[in-house]
Amino acid sequence: MGDFHAPQGPFDIPDVPDFIPRRLKPWLFILFVLIIQFSGGIYLAAASDMVGTTGLMQEDILMAGYAMLVGMSINFAVMFRLKFRFSNRIGLLICCSALIVANFVCAVTDSVPVLVCACFLAGWFRMWATLVCNSTIQLWLTPVRDMSIFFCYVYLVVDSVIQLSGIFTVYTAFYSQWEYMQWIMIALLAFMMLLVLALVRPVKGPMQIPLLGIDWIGSGLWSVFMLCFTFVCVYGNFYDWWEAEEIVGATVLGMACLAVNLWRATFLHHPYISFTALTNHNVLRASLIYLVFFTLLGTEHVFEHSYAAAVLGFDETNMIDLNWYVLVGIIAGCLFTYLTFALRRWRYRTMTAIGFFLAALYLAWFYFMIDYGVEKEMLFIPLAARGAASVIISIVFLTSILQGGMHFFVFPQALTINGFTGAVMGAALGPALIGEFLCHCLEKNTAFFGTEITEATPGVSSVPFGELYGAVRLQALVVSMKEIYGWLLIAALVSLLVIIVGYGPVRPSAVFPKWRTIRKLLRRSVGSTSRPRQTV
Repeated sequence: MGDFHAPQGPFDIPDVPDFIPRRLKPWLFILFVLIIQFSGGIYLAAASDMVGTTGLMQEDILMAGYAMLVGMSINFAVMFRLKFRFSNRIGLLICCSALIVANFVCAVTDSVPVLVCACFLAGWFRMWATLVCNSTIQLWLTPVRDMSIFFCYVYLVVDSVIQLSGIFTVYTAFYSQWEYMQWIMIALLAFMMLLVLALVRPVKGPMQIPLLGIDWIGSGLWSVFMLCFTFVCVYGNFYDWWEAEEIVGATVLGMACLAVNLWRATFLHHPYISFTALTNHNVLRASLIYLVFFTLLGTEHVFEHSYAAAVLGFDETNMIDLNWYVLVGIIAGCLFTYLTFALRRWRYRTMTAIGFFLAALYLAWFYFMIDYGVEKEMLFIPLAARGAASVIISIVFLTSILQGGMHFFVFPQALTINGFTGAVMGAALGPALIGEFLCHCLEKNTAFFGTEITEATPGVSSVPFGELYGAVRLQALVVSMKEIYGWLLIAALVSLLVIIVGYGPVRPSAVFPKWRTIRKLLRRSVGSTSRPRQTV
């Protein structure tokens, strides 16, 4: 990806005036990126409040949340083009304006298509603004452009904000209304725009690269494919999968978009996602690891809320307090990865094995300890292990993609694939599979316990049916969870064994090219695209 880059002089940001101390300039952009990361358009932690006040279903809100992830993922392929087309000042102002509109729409609408579109656009502009901020301070974080160090910072910020955002959202809804989170973020985004206008100068690079040669049609088709995939995963159980016309239609539309994109990639000079990115060994391996790993952790979205609410009797504030445990795990995981993987160059095999071991620890704790009398503090170990495992795997395999030896033009496309498989498919496919498995286990165990109680307990007919059914259903839920945790634990241990036996001894060595090198490559690409073809 590039040669070694030695630090040259003290770090400075020319976009920020000199009356601000040089040491404070990077922290200004960290403040910007924190505000941007908190502004998600829709906040899944407030889903129960939204269901009660808007008439939306849980699935509708999940679909909107995943649409934001799709928007973020699809932006990766053009994010460097945006960076070299607009100055930091213009880019941040555009993104803040778009996010203000998206937050406003999400606060006032009860239309599912409008909500999904607003969240998709919020994710797209959120990713653009994040790149503007992070690329500006990249050399401050790692003067040698070591991406294993940089990605530790990225996931520390992104995953930590996800947990903190959920905490702030629930407490905002608890003390007022869920819409107030949107109004707070609109105010913070407006404040950020004032700071940008006052403290960020319109500094342009030496070459302004136009947005030519971008396959916008391919971008739209890939977006539709990802949204259709997400729709099937989110609404599949609700519509009884392919028995419903909605699921069949989404499947056909998604497959058609995928087929057209693959066909167009055979002859387009610059497809939105090329076969080089799709068939890269490191990309394929990372995608496979993501699917397996995040499917194992899919119980986070299916079980934890149900277990805490139905079995342990936690209210919303007690449940969201569990995010603090996950946050501790995220911080510990990023720090551990920084010290071992980024600085000491531990092998990919070692780090991957540690990530899967922590996932197995998380599953084993719930398999052996799940019960009615678990105290909230006892959940610290599994939730912290889950948070640490997630960031370790994400940092390690995002670094491996950069180290895959592909041309830099292909790297942003690989990031789009990585974002889709890691964030979208990881968040939607695993819970869909586990949720379907839970339905079958729950029905089986409910019938079994109902029969056992009826045959073994004299006088059971005198117990009210609702009370009896509730007790049976609750017992069946706990047993079904334990059963699924057991199967997932076996899968995690098998995966861990495969990683220990079959993974290579490669160490991280991912260095980012210089920005002027990237600018020259992009300019040369745009020149070859816009040059008229000669005819004979």
